[in-house]
Amino acid sequence: MSPAMIFNIHLALGYVPWLLCFAAYIWPRLRSMEPTEAQRAIATLHSFRFFGLVFLVPGVTGPELPGGFASFAACGDFATGLLAMLALLAGRRPALFWPLIVAFNVVGVIDLLGDYYDGIMFDLPGQAGQLGATYAIPVLYVPLLMITHVAAFYLLARGGLGKPATT
Repeated sequence: MSPAMIFNIHLALGYVPWLLCFAAYIWPRLRSMEPTEAQRAIATLHSFRFFGLVFLVPGVTGPELPGGFASFAACGDFATGLLAMLALLAGRRPALFWPLIVAFNVVGVIDLLGDYYDGIMFDLPGQAGQLGATYAIPVLYVPLLMITHVAAFYLLARGGLGKPATT
């Protein structure tokens, strides 16, 4: 089995355990929370996305990792993480909190979709070994990020911006 095939299998199967865990444990809890608290929980997870800057650290990834992929992934994660942190800091100010919640989710989804697109354009599966220590990010971390973005948008649509949740 080629490294590209293994990487693609990892990418696809990365969603399965997270969806199972999310459905069984995380989603029921998020749905029962007040909208602000549910969004704060999601923002807390995404506030760690500053870690995406690791794609730019020489020696952590291979020297042949496409620069276009690495810089877009790093900058998008960094921007999303900062927006999530700002949302958390603005938690007591709804006029700031809700726009920042929307902003970090929009930027985060654009980042992840852009990373998938760039991964295809730069043949990332064929160069998966160049990910080095960052290999776990798209396989283990990205599926949870995408799932929680979808959940955040669903909760926003369901409960509105700062309105009490409905069951």
